[in-house]
Formats: sequence, structure tokens, C-alpha cells
Amino acid sequence: MKTSNVFVLILVLLYINASTEWPTHTVCKEDNLEIYYKSCDAQQDFVLSIDKCSDVATHTFKIRASMVLRHDIKELYVKLNLIINGKTVLTYSETLCAPGHTKLIFCGMKKGEHLHYEGPVTLGIKEIPQGDYTISAKLTNEDHVTVACADFTVKNYLDY
Repeated sequence: MKTSNVFVLILVLLYINASTEWPTHTVCKEDNLEIYYKSCDAQQDFVLSIDKCSDVATHTFKIRASMVLRHDIKELYVKLNLIINGKTVLTYSETLCAPGHTKLIFCGMKKGEHLHYEGPVTLGIKEIPQGDYTISAKLTNEDHVTVACADFTVKNYLDY
């Protein structure tokens, strides 16, 4: 291997190790609605996309999400925080996977497996609140280990 190739490889590896956070990804950006996310798990990023941003405000919309699991999912819990102006104004948590209680098709998946979901999602809300805010989402397993974590920035200028 040429010396220049080794030097470039070393620089790339150093850059990857020096990077402390994941980039901000655009989920969707249309007329009055913008949604971005950034993984808050220092060791793992994931992929998420929505077909049409405007569909998010209509109750059910189609998403694509993908990641490689770093931990088993025997039990899975979600905790969501709604943050406005740096203050948590609402907290929501729910069990998504537990023995005899599975809401998701990937409950029971093992470390190293590729989690991929493509299909409809229903938020259970009638409209997305107007304004700029952050939704912090954290998925943990039965060992309280983070399976996935992200901070979503929502900018909704639509006046319902």
C-alpha cells in the first residue's frame, strides 16, 4: 500500500474518532412543516424518512426506518419529551415490547440483526402543534440500555 493511501486512511480514522456527534438529518421539508433529527446515541446513527411531509399532519403516514441493533430487544420502552424553549413541557412513556405484550414487529430481535421497517405509522394525535420545538425520543431495553435515541426538531408554521 502506498504511503499516501495509508496517510489518508489514518486521517479518516482519526476524523471519525474525533467526531463527537452525528449530523442532523432532514426527515422532511415542505411548505409549512420541517422535521429534522439527530441521533443522541454517541455510538449509533439510524436512517428515517417520510414519503410526504404533509402526510404527518393527517394522522397516518408512511415511513422507512433502518438500523443494525447493538442490543437485543426482549423488552422495549419508549420515553418521549416535548421540549419548548429548552424546558420539558410534556413527558410520555410506553412499553412497546414485553413478554405477552408486543406492539411492534421487531420485538424479540437480536443484537446484530438489521431492523428495517417500511409502512404506516399512526401518531394518535389530530394535529401537529404549531411552532418550533424539540421531541426527545429514547428507546431502552430490559437492561435499561439505549437501543436508539434521537432529538427531533419540528417547525410547523401551518395555522389549522
